[in-house]
Amino acid sequence: MSEELLINISPMESRVAVLDNGILGEIYIERHHKLGLVGNIYLGTVVRVLPGMQAAFVDIGQSRTAFLHVNDMQREPRPIVERKNKAPEESKKEANTNTDNTVVENGVDSLDVSPPVVSAQSTDVVPVSKTLIQHRLHESQRILVQVTKDQLGSKGARLTTNVSLPSRYLVYLPSSDHIGISQRIDGEEERNRLKTELNSLMQTVNLKGGLIARTAAERVPVDKLEEDIYYLLQLWRTICARRQEINHHQSSELIYQELALPLRSIRDLVHTDTAKVVIDNAQIYEQVRHFAKEFVPFVYDRIVHYTAEQSLFDVHRVEDDLRDALKRRVDLKSGGYLIIDQTEAMTTIDVNTGSFVGGRSLEDTVYKTNLEATHAIARQLRLRNLGGIIILDFIDMLEQQHKDDVLESLQSQLAQDYAKTKITQVSELGLVEMTRKRTRESLGQQLCEPCSTCQGRGFVKTAETVCFEIFREIMRCARTYNSPKKFTVVAHAAVIDLLLTSESDTVADLEYLLGRVITFDVENLYTQEQYDIVLD
Repeated sequence: MSEELLINISPMESRVAVLDNGILGEIYIERHHKLGLVGNIYLGTVVRVLPGMQAAFVDIGQSRTAFLHVNDMQREPRPIVERKNKAPEESKKEANTNTDNTVVENGVDSLDVSPPVVSAQSTDVVPVSKTLIQHRLHESQRILVQVTKDQLGSKGARLTTNVSLPSRYLVYLPSSDHIGISQRIDGEEERNRLKTELNSLMQTVNLKGGLIARTAAERVPVDKLEEDIYYLLQLWRTICARRQEINHHQSSELIYQELALPLRSIRDLVHTDTAKVVIDNAQIYEQVRHFAKEFVPFVYDRIVHYTAEQSLFDVHRVEDDLRDALKRRVDLKSGGYLIIDQTEAMTTIDVNTGSFVGGRSLEDTVYKTNLEATHAIARQLRLRNLGGIIILDFIDMLEQQHKDDVLESLQSQLAQDYAKTKITQVSELGLVEMTRKRTRESLGQQLCEPCSTCQGRGFVKTAETVCFEIFREIMRCARTYNSPKKFTVVAHAAVIDLLLTSESDTVADLEYLLGRVITFDVENLYTQEQYDIVLD
């Protein structure tokens, strides 16, 4: 599979498009006046602790306070207990068993947890670790936190105290002792090699903390991994030094800011299958080349400066694909289509045969449509960046083999997704429930806002419904106010047209009943649901 990265820079925003065989697969947009927060590290101040939710709100200098749940905080050391008459050899053996689960603290004073208390009493079990958030945080306390999710709608950013620092090949975890390997690295031999070499390097440089080998680390020589470790170690030391220099009178302070989108895309999105990186801005082109030469040298010669007059995104039809990605309906090549609806609680995707009639049987038609839909669904999830709970309503299939094939095809397509996904089996109703990790706003949330006419409902009242509301309002006004001699209805043109044509008899009957004249004025600035009744 050939992949290209297109980087479009304008005074207002930066955009990165990922093309898979010439087709838009993903889009990343960063507004210059509203940069993303994910990855940023702040020294924040606890504003409120909520024991009932086991969470706290933390001021990090944004418009909304950020949210920190107790599960996103550093783990307390494993509780230490004493048992009656325990032999020294047994105690030593148990201590050695628990060594792998010990959390290495990062040395920042605001994040240190209280040491466990060892009881000298001869009780069977003595709990010593305080895990409730009210025992770990208090209002006005200053803590080092990292953003894991951007602000979504009315919700503030999501935080963690488990800081992670990514580089090209590794992720450094200062508050952990875990060495992990990306799940996308399949070979057992390669996984063992990476784990062994990382263990050895950590001992060599005396690195305290944990490491995760990213997918890009596969078959990377040990000297490159060592360079990454030294880079991450120096970065963490800089963050700790910056933390110590902060003025204690400030409520919040940005300690570390994640890379800008163009550089971040080179670090995270480029791999050996990337054919080229095309950039339409000379300054960013030079920055990216300098960054790539130091951290991703294999892609250095594939970076191209685009200088033609026609827009880079227009040449590759990215703008057209972006417009289509904001529509509810996605057409399939066979004639079928998807309907995608995003709500507050979940996203639903409905599969329909449309004009596709197949050739052999209904079951075969449904089967082929569902198979084709799995490819489109996987692409749309990445392109629109849909996350959270997602319900897929495939067309009902009778044969179990067909259901298994569709599910297998969906899993195969989602394997290319950078975001973590989890899929359930096909239910009795033909539904597939899945989740996709959400760290930032979806494409629709980022580029659009609720309709001012329908307030986000997606529909408006019919002109006939508004006419009947007007009639009821006139009757209500007539009972309340006895003095008016005339009623003037001010409304949208479509409503006035209906009142003067189809509903003219009703208007005449109402005038006769009330003994008052009813006149009409068109207001072009009104929406179809808006109207006023003026008493003369």
